[in-house]
Amino acid sequence: MTTALPKDSWLRALRPQPARVTAAEYEALSEEIARSIEIVDGYIVFCEAPTPDHQTAGRRLANLLERHAQNAVKSGRYGCLTVNNDVDLRLRDIPLLNRRPDVILSRCLDRDRGERPRAEHALLVIEIVSPGSETQDTTDKLGEYARAGIPHYWITRLDNDGVTTIERYALDHASMLYKHLGTLMKDEAGGPPAITNPIPVTITWDDLTF
Repeated sequence: MTTALPKDSWLRALRPQPARVTAAEYEALSEEIARSIEIVDGYIVFCEAPTPDHQTAGRRLANLLERHAQNAVKSGRYGCLTVNNDVDLRLRDIPLLNRRPDVILSRCLDRDRGERPRAEHALLVIEIVSPGSETQDTTDKLGEYARAGIPHYWITRLDNDGVTTIERYALDHASMLYKHLGTLMKDEAGGPPAITNPIPVTITWDDLTF
């Protein structure tokens, strides 16, 4: 005796499923192709081209962070640090999980050993929320970056004049979930907010204004 499957089950069975991309296959892609995609659980996710405001905000955030990273290194309390935009970051090998954070603060890579950015190098990743990325940035990536062990995550939002808020999260190592540390807001009273982790940074909002 056979049991009839629901119509949608037959459709799923007949519809070809996309093949998962392996780490080796991804690494064989050209940089041009890799820059336009992310890989989530082995499946290709196409990235929309960032708007000019999004690009400007990413550059301003990276410049601000880099200035403080250089001061942190000069203090002698930190090792070599680097800040980059739109970097291919490996979170997991199987199934493959690659993201491209808008900004990343990380430990310097050993180029002689051919190291590529991985979760264990990252100290902080920053995502800039766009109209189409709300769920990804505030839910999907929030969980992915935490499970990968990245210590700090910032979610930033824009208006027509630049960066307006920065939501700060720190990893709770016991649960491997992020704890919300607070939200910095451009229109708050008082001077520029200063934070100490993952490195000392003073958020000068004028530097983040278009």
